[in-house]
Amino acid sequence: MLLEICVYHCLPGRLPALLNRFRTATLGLFEKHGFKPVGFFTTKIGASAQDLTYLLSWDSLEERDRCWGAFHTDPDWIAARTASEQDGWIVANASNQILAPTDFSPLR
Repeated sequence: MLLEICVYHCLPGRLPALLNRFRTATLGLFEKHGFKPVGFFTTKIGASAQDLTYLLSWDSLEERDRCWGAFHTDPDWIAARTASEQDGWIVANASNQILAPTDFSPLR
């Protein structure tokens, strides 16, 4: 098992637009393409309250690459992203990390 932690840093005031895009489009597309979400979080205390952080579970890097590749080229995703950004860019930058559990981790 691998976990991917994704952090989207939104432009000021644009977090509601990103959350709406996840609610109305992204989650359905994640399901369509075989993603296994663990959780989605906003920041209550920390460096930025304009962040969306989420975790995805993968069986392998190959699965991850296949799912993300299909997602990024899906015409429904491209249309949803374009529509959600009619009022301007939403995400200033994003970061991803792939985490592998240790042999003593309760989550494996």
